[in-house]
Amino acid sequence: MSLQNVHVLHVHQKVTFMVNRYEVFVDDNGAPGQLVGFAEQKRLKIKERVTIYTDSSKNQVLFEFNARKVLDLGGGYDVKDGQGSSIGLFRKNFAKSLLRSTWHLEQHGWGQATGAERNKFLAGFRRLWQWIPVIGDAPFPMRYHFDFVKENGAPVFSVDKKTWLRDHYVVSIQDPGVDRRLVIAQAVALDALQSR
Repeated sequence: MSLQNVHVLHVHQKVTFMVNRYEVFVDDNGAPGQLVGFAEQKRLKIKERVTIYTDSSKNQVLFEFNARKVLDLGGGYDVKDGQGSSIGLFRKNFAKSLLRSTWHLEQHGWGQATGAERNKFLAGFRRLWQWIPVIGDAPFPMRYHFDFVKENGAPVFSVDKKTWLRDHYVVSIQDPGVDRRLVIAQAVALDALQSR
């Protein structure tokens, strides 16, 4: 199976004491099928670096993404393959994200895409949630969704949270040219980095 031919992925996050674990599966008739990506993100790291492996044995690197700077509100993240060659990058648009989370994605030789939360009302409510004493420390219970489009408005991919409390996402890819590793990196980052 070629990862580049996959059109639907499932991303599951499992929270442990010091690590956020991510598993990426190809779709099998609407359910998670074969595992194609595995990552463990250590919490409280000053400079973010996430390595995605082909499976849970962590023997083969599929790709990784690294923060360009230690602290950068509009932080950029470089995505590189297992040999260290650049695949592309993604970055948060800090100004637009004050009201509605917005990300920019770039792939060499393919172009750029912008992704934003689909529901403006829900985006505002999620920001208010963070400021509610005690409750704001709990995970946001509502499902949220992102749509990524090219500059001409053509759809690239979408990330839909499918569960209320657990972080399970379905990633639907419409653009055949976007590198699936870049899509997975952005999908994991939406969960891992969204509150930053």
